[in-house]
Amino acid sequence: MVFKRKIYDQLLLWKEEQGKTALLIEGARRVGKTTIAEEFGKREYRTYILIDFSITSEEMKSIFSQYSSKLDDFFFFLTTITGIELHLRETLIIFDEVQFFPTARGLIKHLVKDNRYDYIETGSLLSIKQHVKDILIPSEERAISMYPLDFEEFCIAIGQETIPEIIKDHYEALKPLGPLHSHIMKIFREYVLVGGMPQAVLEFLETNDYTRVDRIKRDILRLYRNDIAKYAKGYESKVLRIYDDIPSQLSKHEKKFRLSAISKHARFRDYEDAFMWLKEAMIVNICFNADDPQIGLTLYKDRLTLKLYMADTGLLISHAYDMTGQMHQEIAEKIVADRLEANHGMIFENIVAQMLQVKNRKLYFYSRKDNVDSQNTMEIDFMIIDPNNPTKISPVEVKSGKRYTASSIVKFKRKFRPKIGQSFLLHTKDLLIKDNVHYLPVYMTMCL
Repeated sequence: MVFKRKIYDQLLLWKEEQGKTALLIEGARRVGKTTIAEEFGKREYRTYILIDFSITSEEMKSIFSQYSSKLDDFFFFLTTITGIELHLRETLIIFDEVQFFPTARGLIKHLVKDNRYDYIETGSLLSIKQHVKDILIPSEERAISMYPLDFEEFCIAIGQETIPEIIKDHYEALKPLGPLHSHIMKIFREYVLVGGMPQAVLEFLETNDYTRVDRIKRDILRLYRNDIAKYAKGYESKVLRIYDDIPSQLSKHEKKFRLSAISKHARFRDYEDAFMWLKEAMIVNICFNADDPQIGLTLYKDRLTLKLYMADTGLLISHAYDMTGQMHQEIAEKIVADRLEANHGMIFENIVAQMLQVKNRKLYFYSRKDNVDSQNTMEIDFMIIDPNNPTKISPVEVKSGKRYTASSIVKFKRKFRPKIGQSFLLHTKDLLIKDNVHYLPVYMTMCL
């Protein structure tokens, strides 16, 4: 089963450019890169060729090295080996898992200039040193990121196509959803639990068995651990320590990642490469503290103070609830029914980070502690550019419990009033506007 993915529209726009660039689809392992590229080839081209460099033959690899300067011969042997006919401007050639054979990526410049066919590359871990060694990254390559299914895609996958439009309509009108809210929250909790990895979603659709879904997710988590051991050369133990400690760090009241929990003498400069490896592998989303909430948050980024979220919340849950090597059906049912008392804050803050990242929102938070004046002590979970005023910053707070206050937002607005636009508090209840704060149901993160 092939799920409807938003990235498909980006592929169509790229195709309209008639081969001006090759398209590179980056993403974590198992997010569906190969599936979407192959589906695009089937539907939009007369023929397509998929070369999977994780398993392809030495014979196939040899034509890249032997005939890189003789493209007529290159295409002749490509057709001979695959048995697939090539058609001018009507054939797509897919370099799948291109990180395993950088030579193919190095040839992209010449293939694009030749302009006979279109090229899509897919890969993970594309930026790590051994995968770019001795090649010039082609300027003719356009990179786009692919993420796990977002909430809208999940709704479509499970046959609830109207839900995203209902959410968007009520957000734009700032109108509560009434009786629909509890129904949408149940679907949203299912999404949070299952996650957006296509294999996990498919298992959920076919079996509705959370234990079997969890098994799929644990397979993916093991794959990530194996990748760390294999490719994070020189600092794999540091990457694994960070990776293993993510749930513990997020479960704390202050979710800033503290290296002291890993090692008493750990210093950020010794772990910086490990954090960046996880980010480049697209296994995590990093949220940095910004000292001054104004446009150009990158200029005020404190790279030593960060929060680390899993890129897929479904994977986080399986990573966190690891008591016997599997998550019990009872825990899954409690999460969906909103009866699980522990760690709701961790789960909901992670899903908000995930949903903001999918919308290409760079992740920043604000944290300050003042032992002299408590009015200066505050923590804002996320800061984004105001959706309606690009010259202002919007604070975003996430609340998972039934009782809470908006005290941090109030103090934040008071301190930085000229720089602050609309304020948002994301919670599990219906839409409400109070004291110029938009209290939005957490699933409306997709609209920010």
